[in-house]
Amino acid sequence: MNSFRFELLHRSKKSRARVGRIHTPHGIIDTPNFVAVGTNGTVKALDNSILHDIGLQLMFCNTYHLLLQPGTEVVKQAGGLHQFINRKLPIITDSGGFQVFSLAYGSVADELKSRGTKKQGGSVIKITEEGVLFRSYRDGAKVLLTPETSVQAQKDLGADIIIPFDELPPYHISHESLKKSLARTHRWEKRSLETHLKNPQGQAMYAVIHGGINPELRQESCSFLTKLDFDGFAIGGSMGKNKEEMHTLLSFTLPLLPEEKPNHLLGIGDLASIERSVPLGIDTFDSSYPTRAARHGILFTAQGNLNVTKAENSREFTPIEKDCTCPTCTKFTRAYLHHLFKANELTGMSLATAHNLHYMIQLMQRYRNQILEDHV
Repeated sequence: MNSFRFELLHRSKKSRARVGRIHTPHGIIDTPNFVAVGTNGTVKALDNSILHDIGLQLMFCNTYHLLLQPGTEVVKQAGGLHQFINRKLPIITDSGGFQVFSLAYGSVADELKSRGTKKQGGSVIKITEEGVLFRSYRDGAKVLLTPETSVQAQKDLGADIIIPFDELPPYHISHESLKKSLARTHRWEKRSLETHLKNPQGQAMYAVIHGGINPELRQESCSFLTKLDFDGFAIGGSMGKNKEEMHTLLSFTLPLLPEEKPNHLLGIGDLASIERSVPLGIDTFDSSYPTRAARHGILFTAQGNLNVTKAENSREFTPIEKDCTCPTCTKFTRAYLHHLFKANELTGMSLATAHNLHYMIQLMQRYRNQILEDHV
C-alpha cells in the first residue's frame, strides 16, 4: 500500500524500544506515541482544532458509537470522518467488537471484581459464526455486526488505520472456550482482511493479536495473523489482572511480531503502563485515561498528579506547571481552574483536558529522544 508505510529509524541499544515513523494519507505519526480517544469523533470537552494546535498526531474513534449515531452513511455523505469532524491529521477506528462484547460480558473491571461473565439484560441478542446481533442502545433497533459490515462501516468513515472484527472473550473463561473464541476471531479477522483488500482506498488494517493470558495461544495468534497481509498489529484481549501479568505477556508477545511493521497496544495508556511498555517496543498506545482524569480535575505534572479541586489550589496564582507551553498553562492559573471546577463550569474540563493531552504529547517526545540516545 503506497500511502501507508512504517519507517524504523532507531532501535535502542538498551532495550527493545524503538523510534519510527508511520506514514499515512493524512500525515506522519512519530513513534512511540500516545493516541487520544475521541469516541464520537471528538475528544470529550475539546474541539478538534485544539487537538491540531497541541499536535495530537493520531486520534482513536469508535465505529460502534458512530454506527449508531449519526450513522456511518451520514459520515460518508459528509465526505468521510476527517471532513465531518474537521481533522486534517491521522485517525484510527476500531471494529466495534470491543463495545459489543463488553455489552455481552460486562467490562473487564466488572469481571475482575467477579461480577460474573455473562451480563444479564445486556443488549446482545446472539453471537454466531456470522457475527453479533444486538439492539441499539439509542432506539432498540436490531443491528447485525459482522466482519463484512464492520469493515464497510470503517470504509464509510475513511480512517487511516482500521481494525478487523474480533471477539473479546472475558478474563474468566475456560481454556477450551478461549481456544474456540481465538479460532473464531482468526476466521473473522481473515474475513475482515478479505473485505478490506477488495477496496483498500488508502487505508491500512492492523490485525488484533488475541489469546488471553495464555502464552501458547498468544503465540498461535501471532503465527496465524503474521502470515496474512496485514499492515500492522494491535495487541488486544485480556492483558491480565495487574501490571505484572501484562508486562510478562507483552514481553513474550512483542518479539513474535515482525519488526518491519508497526504495533499498537489497545486500550492501555496510563503513565505507569507506558513507562513499562515503551522499552518492550510498543509503537502506539490509546487510552481515555488522561482525558477522563482531566474531567475529574486530575492534572499531570512532572512532579506527579495534581488534584486541582483541592482547597490548597484556591489561591495558587501560578500555572499548573511552570514551564508548560500548553494553551491552559500559558493563559490561566491553578486558582482559576480550581474555581471553574468548584463552580461546575464545563470550561474547567476543557482547559484540564488540553493540558493533560499536551503533557502526553510532550512525554512521548521525551521518550523518543531518550530512545534515540539509548537511555531507554
